[in-house]
Amino acid sequence: MAQVPGSSANELARRILANELKAENQDNSHWLLRLETFKPGGGKEADEVVETKDGELKRPLLINGRPVSKAEADKRLENLAHSSDALQKSQKATNEDTAHSQELLKMLPDAFVFKFGVHRGNLIQLTFSPNPKFKPPNREAEVFHAMEGSVWLDTKQSRLEEINGHLVHEVKFGGGILGHLDPGGTFDVKQANVAPGYWELTVLNVHMHGKALFFKTIAVQQNYSRKNFKKVPDDLSIEQGVKMLEQQPAPSSPSQHSKPGQESH
Repeated sequence: MAQVPGSSANELARRILANELKAENQDNSHWLLRLETFKPGGGKEADEVVETKDGELKRPLLINGRPVSKAEADKRLENLAHSSDALQKSQKATNEDTAHSQELLKMLPDAFVFKFGVHRGNLIQLTFSPNPKFKPPNREAEVFHAMEGSVWLDTKQSRLEEINGHLVHEVKFGGGILGHLDPGGTFDVKQANVAPGYWELTVLNVHMHGKALFFKTIAVQQNYSRKNFKKVPDDLSIEQGVKMLEQQPAPSSPSQHSKPGQESH
């Protein structure tokens, strides 16, 4: 088992996760990238994405597994660029996702008990299980706290490289009246050092099942990967972003069968 001299597993987790939050808060970078999304049932979508100061632009490459012509891709891109509502909605969703992930990162050191796992190069694995003394403040925290799993920490750069877990028991909302999540649900989140000093989310896989109020089935299924990162100016405008995406060379067709996160440590 890997050990860090003079540091307990919980102390190491707290130190690196605090640095992760600090780095994320200071990072205002924007990127051009490829987004590949895997839909329930096997359909795949792929987009060229560019982040601008006024929102995220997407130019489709695949829609439900179907290659998109240049004319259709350009038309969809132009429609998005001229829809302030769609851009604002995208920006709001991004901001909310960031806020939620940061809340969960803040919670991690208190919500779990960590133990040292294996050591590979600069990476140290810490396994985690729920801390019985922790009281979840909300539903998201309640779900998260019902997880066991592991984190992979880059000790050289003090960054979180991966976190994965599985739901060890059923989670009931409102004593089960409002709904529940079934045990066995999983999640896996990875990020990578995409340029010197910059880390970005590269893989997100979530598989949860349950029932909500009025017996509506909960199917939280998210599978996507982000790759081919190229840094763009922080003050990139919508107009500049459109031109940048339209000038991208026609890519080779994205793999129809590969799924994000299949590689493992």
